Amino acid sequence: MSSVTQIAPTPVAPVVTRPTRRRRVRKAAWNLLGVIVFLVMVFPVYWMIATAFKPGHDILSYTPQWIPTHPTLSNFHDATHMPFFWDAAKNSLIVVSIVVALSLVLAFLAALALAKFRFYGRRPFIVLILGVQMVPLAALIIPLYIMMSRLNDVKGVNHVLGVDKLGGVIAMYLTFVLPFAVWTLRGFLLGVPKELEESAMVDGTTRFGAFVRILLPLVGPGLVATSIFAFIQAWNEFIIAYVFLHTPQKQTLMVWLASFTTLRGTDWGPLMAGATLCSLPVIVFFLLVQRRIAFGLTAGAVKG
Repeated sequence: MSSVTQIAPTPVAPVVTRPTRRRRVRKAAWNLLGVIVFLVMVFPVYWMIATAFKPGHDILSYTPQWIPTHPTLSNFHDATHMPFFWDAAKNSLIVVSIVVALSLVLAFLAALALAKFRFYGRRPFIVLILGVQMVPLAALIIPLYIMMSRLNDVKGVNHVLGVDKLGGVIAMYLTFVLPFAVWTLRGFLLGVPKELEESAMVDGTTRFGAFVRILLPLVGPGLVATSIFAFIQAWNEFIIAYVFLHTPQKQTLMVWLASFTTLRGTDWGPLMAGATLCSLPVIVFFLLVQRRIAFGLTAGAVKG
C-alpha cells in the first residue's frame, strides 16, 4: 500500500480590507461638518476680539473688515475708563467668590449624604435636584423678586438680603448653581470605593481621618471642576443681576456691559473691548483646568 503524504495547509494571511470609497466620503463629510460647526461657533468670538481692536470708522464701515488693518487699543482705554467699571469688576469678584465657596461646601455635604448614606426621601431628593435644573430661570424672576422685595422690610435682614443687595443676588445664584454642583460631586463620590475608607479605619484611622486622608484627596479633581463650572455660571449670569441690582455702583460686569447701549446708539468698539475683558477670567480658568473638567464630566455622567 502506498503511503499518502499529507500536505499541511498553507496558512492564509488575513485579508486587510481597505475602507471603501463610500466610507471615505462619509468620513470626509462628517469631518467637513465638524469644521463648519466649529467655525460657526468660533466666529462670534473672533469677531468680538477683532472689533475690539478696530477704530471707529472700520467698525461702522459698510465693507466688513475681517482683519483689523489699523489695530488700536483706544477701545480698551475707553472701556476701562467708563463709569463704574472697577465697581462692577469688584462686585463680580465678590459675588462669584462667595457663590463658589458656599456652593462647594454645601454641595459637597449634600453629595456626601446622597452617595454614602441611605435615608428616607433620598431618591425623591435626587429627582428634585434634576427637576430644579429643568425649570427655566425666566419663570422664577417674578416670584423671586416679590420674595426679595418683602425682605427689604424685615429689620436685621434688609441690610444683607433683598432687592439691590449683593447678598440677595448671591442667594439667587446659589439656587441654580447648587443643584448642578450636587449632581456633579455625587458622581465623584460614588466613584470612590468604600473599601478604601474601611481599610484605613481597620488600620486605626478614625472616620474623620479616613475622610481627610482618603476621600478628600480623591475627590479633589471633582471639587476643582465643580468650582470652575460654578464660576462660569455665576460670572456669565445677566438676568438676575439686571433685575435685582438697580444702583450702578452695585451692578456686576455683565450688567455694566449693557450700559454701552443707549437711546443714542451703541458704542461698539468699547463694548467689544469690555466684553473681551470680561471673557478673559473664564478663558484663563478653563485653560488651567480643562483636563480636570473633562474628567469630572465623565465621572459624573456614568454614576447613577
